[in-house]
Amino acid sequence: QVQLMESGGGLVQAGGSLRLSCAASGSFSSIDAVGWYRQAPGKQRELVARITSGGSTTYADSVKGRFIISRENAKNTAYLQMDGLKPEDTAVYYCNADVNIRGNYILTRYWGQGTQVTVSS
Repeated sequence: QVQLMESGGGLVQAGGSLRLSCAASGSFSSIDAVGWYRQAPGKQRELVARITSGGSTTYADSVKGRFIISRENAKNTAYLQMDGLKPEDTAVYYCNADVNIRGNYILTRYWGQGTQVTVSS
């Protein structure tokens, strides 16, 4: 079984910064892509950023230039550095990971429980 644990959320003023972490634990062979998503009240969950195993990144237009996704493979951890936060960034942030459990290139997607980010104006 694989567990993903997000941390680093909180309350911050507009213009501030937060760094989210997503740590994977359990028994698995490797982690392929990792993504950060967010869901604001009354809205659908949306992709914020994604990073492949090779380090290629994708960002939502709304966060380009403000957020940076990264990963530390040796620690099975991914990060989302969020700068220049805006009230509209307020949401629950979730990470997901495509995990290769047995080393046979079959990937299973896991989700974390989410961490709340609140940006005050």
